[in-house]
Amino acid sequence: VQLQAFGGGSMQAGDSLSLSCTVSGRWASDYGVGWFRQAPGREREFVAAIKWNGDSPLYGDSVKDRITISRDNAKNTVFLQMFSLKPEDTAVYYCAAPQTIKTYYISWRWYHYWGQGTQVTVSS
Repeated sequence: VQLQAFGGGSMQAGDSLSLSCTVSGRWASDYGVGWFRQAPGREREFVAAIKWNGDSPLYGDSVKDRITISRDNAKNTVFLQMFSLKPEDTAVYYCAAPQTIKTYYISWRWYHYWGQGTQVTVSS
């Protein structure tokens, strides 16, 4: 399976952001998808994850009040919306899928397939 993230860019604090992740390959719609971010010099951080059927989204503690994850399996796309952006949201954002279909996790260590990442920069 292949993943590709879109939608990053330069934003101002308080702006909203929409990222998308296209999932392609065999059984694409059967993979759970996670979003992670990594800022320079920091650990990779869990942002959100969603089941293959769109149920039971999970959100990272640092962003859970400001984000929504959703998916459209007809388009094999997962969406991440972030609101009230802060400078500390600046990072490269990655979407990823586990090795096994119909699973999803919080820890990045369980994800096997990764998109190329998209840079998000938030200025104060």
